[in-house]
Amino acid sequence: MKMHFLAGGRLRMRRGVYYPGAAREETIELPVSCTLLKHEQGNVLFDTGCSPQAAIDPVARWGGVARAMQPIFAPEQAVVHQLELAGLLPDDIDLVICSHLHPDHCGCNEHFTRATILCHAAELAAAQAADGVAMGYLPADWDQPQGFETFEGEKDLFGDGRIVLIPFPGHTPGMTTALVALDEAGEFLLASDAVAVEANLREGYAPKNSWDLEKAANAVLEVRKIEERGATIIFGHDDAQWQRLRTGAACYT
Repeated sequence: MKMHFLAGGRLRMRRGVYYPGAAREETIELPVSCTLLKHEQGNVLFDTGCSPQAAIDPVARWGGVARAMQPIFAPEQAVVHQLELAGLLPDDIDLVICSHLHPDHCGCNEHFTRATILCHAAELAAAQAADGVAMGYLPADWDQPQGFETFEGEKDLFGDGRIVLIPFPGHTPGMTTALVALDEAGEFLLASDAVAVEANLREGYAPKNSWDLEKAANAVLEVRKIEERGATIIFGHDDAQWQRLRTGAACYT
């Protein structure tokens, strides 16, 4: 199996969301990453990042959400175009895994019309709730015609231990990570926003934009246990880590 980290956009947000003590006016630039997994049973995309439309007209696509997280990327930096670096097109994707349904993680779902889309049942319920839009779930991004295949608890995607979905509610009700086992590079946990930046893991706190701060903090502690067993943690929005990773055409095996 091969694993490619692909750009899914880039955002500017208040630094204080992720780093306590930052001045209110201080901002930070955050990468949005998507992970392509070329498994012998199919091509899997973990998260689809931001819609290219968010780069063209953020307010039209995201409404008020665009004030909290400002897109600062070009349309070609959305994953729907970045796939070409790994030799694929959107129709080559068989499965899309949504770590959660915020617009910076599922914004290109609409382009994967041939794929089965998976997410945790609790996440879909949260998006469909009456207050879904107020909670940051935007139908233009998550509500696609093919619907969802949902799951609860851990899910071994192909039954071989290569890609295991592990729910860690806290950032959102159905926040899900993926534990990936590669032959040469070993295990990676795709943490998404269960652990957004490395400081969360090292200092043991959850960001302010968590649905449930206590559950989110517990999730950070559980992810730390996985790291202690030898897995590499891939944070949801850590720019320093993103700069160190092999990305685009380069891959991990």
